[in-house]
Amino acid sequence: MNQKKEIVLSGIRPTGFVHLGNYFGAIRNWVNMQREFNCFYCIVDWHSLTTHPDTRELPANVIRLLSELIGSGLDPDQCVLYIQSDVPEIAELYLYLNMLAYKGELDKTTTFKDKVRQNPDNVNAGLLTYPVLQSADILIHRAVKVPVGKDQEQHIEMTRNFAERFNHRYGEIFPMPYAFNYGEDLIKIMSLDGKGKMSKSENQMNTLYLADEDDAIRKKIMRATTDSGPVVPHSPKPDYIEGLYTLLRIVSEPAVVDKFEADYNACTIRYGDLKKQLAEDMVRFITPIRQKTESIRADEKYMRMVMEQGAAKARTSAKATLQLVRDAIGLKYY
Repeated sequence: MNQKKEIVLSGIRPTGFVHLGNYFGAIRNWVNMQREFNCFYCIVDWHSLTTHPDTRELPANVIRLLSELIGSGLDPDQCVLYIQSDVPEIAELYLYLNMLAYKGELDKTTTFKDKVRQNPDNVNAGLLTYPVLQSADILIHRAVKVPVGKDQEQHIEMTRNFAERFNHRYGEIFPMPYAFNYGEDLIKIMSLDGKGKMSKSENQMNTLYLADEDDAIRKKIMRATTDSGPVVPHSPKPDYIEGLYTLLRIVSEPAVVDKFEADYNACTIRYGDLKKQLAEDMVRFITPIRQKTESIRADEKYMRMVMEQGAAKARTSAKATLQLVRDAIGLKYY
């Protein structure tokens, strides 16, 4: 890898199926970034244990996610694509950073409070120290760019705090990472019922997954929430209608989008026609990704090679950082 390029780190949990929101909110940007930076992309299986302690489906989820990432355009020869638990150095750094993290700041994080509300019977220490493990993921490679959504920016600020505390106490080891969005504002992909964003595990009939078969795509889009149409020319679109137009803009030809925009503004929109067009264009977009993903997942030898290669590259980077950390702390007794 080119040592002069800035280092990027991002992770994705192996829970649920990858959907269109994941693709346009993160993965597409990762694909672009792998050509410009030294990119480490991690399947964070340890993180998933904080909310999904039943691991019976974990192996299949990890393999599927890895194949979907490659099917979406990530190139294991251009980036470091690896599984978190294959890099034990992360866990050791997590231990040291926990000594610099305080309960008062951890139990105030927005994501922790949200998870406690969602799962009041599973408030485990891993959930509380989630931002510390996330910090270890980033700092183990001394990454500076961390592509995340708005909901994770608080965690990046905490990572900076932990890094500053370590540097102040033991010496300058870590650069300061920052939240980074590639290029334009991220596209927000709405659920097909217009109620919030698409989700990996909730509202499955209102979410378009990269693994969806053609008929499932058509059925979901044809069931999408609409209304009787505007009665005043150039009316603003309700969220659920704007969501359909967003999908149209990302998969359809500009002339098609212009036609349906004009129809809406003229109060002559026929949502059935829009949905049929969108469904066919969405099938044309998702099908090649699904087919490539299935082909990759079926090649067990290739998948094993990708995981072993990714683990080796990630551990080389992690070991170098951990040696600096151990030396700085003074963990040398012979």
